[in-house]
Amino acid sequence: MQLYHHPFDLDSQKVRLALEEKGIDYTSHHVNPITGKNLDSSFFKMNPGGRLPVFQNGSHIIYKTIDVIQYIERIAVFSSGCENISSSSREVIEWMQKIQEWDPKYFSLFHIPEKYRTYVSKFLRRVVIARMSESPELAGAYHRKLKEAYQTEEKLKEEDVLRRSKEHLNGLLDEAERQLSETAYLAGQEFTMADVMLIPVLARLAVLDLENEYITCRPNVAEYWVLVQQRPSYKKVIGRYFDGWKRHKTLLKSWCFVRIRSLLKRY
Repeated sequence: MQLYHHPFDLDSQKVRLALEEKGIDYTSHHVNPITGKNLDSSFFKMNPGGRLPVFQNGSHIIYKTIDVIQYIERIAVFSSGCENISSSSREVIEWMQKIQEWDPKYFSLFHIPEKYRTYVSKFLRRVVIARMSESPELAGAYHRKLKEAYQTEEKLKEEDVLRRSKEHLNGLLDEAERQLSETAYLAGQEFTMADVMLIPVLARLAVLDLENEYITCRPNVAEYWVLVQQRPSYKKVIGRYFDGWKRHKTLLKSWCFVRIRSLLKRY
């Protein structure tokens, strides 16, 4: 089993947490979206949208996050040989879907300084054009990706886009706050795949230095956040890259790569 992912990517974090929690062995392939590695032709042939993560088991390829996690659950059940182990309940799946409905893309981009955001965006557009020239058979997919990049830039000029994203996020966290006043975890007293979906959302808020605005102000969510950070899966998937000073090291490495490649005009 192969997983193409990156520590920066929120959906990749969800899938990796699921793999770690279920104890599934897999081969890890880092595909950094900031440096445009997700635009390489080999990756594009697996997922023409160029999005992470991509999970491959033999010839079977899945790249929708919830589908991947449910597939991982089925593998875990099969591997255990215990028929009495069930997959996620309806309540867990409903939570998974609610969380997945919030798109972190524009929210995250709005909280990145414009000069860095614009620089990386320009770099990635040039990467798309370079890859399109190298792989003309994928020109259609690359053209759609280039169009998507320009549309993203236009969306970031609209204040309503950020407002709607904030409202959606606040609604989700308010619902989580109410639930966590009754149970230790999101779907009951046991850790489930619903928690796997929520943890990266909270981690993204922490990375963007928005804990006070979104987490600390909700006592139950704040207590839950402290609790889940103690899990070995969190420490391996997220903590090792983003806790404390590590976040600066992780981001600086990618930023230096983009700067050097841009200066050398090597896309």
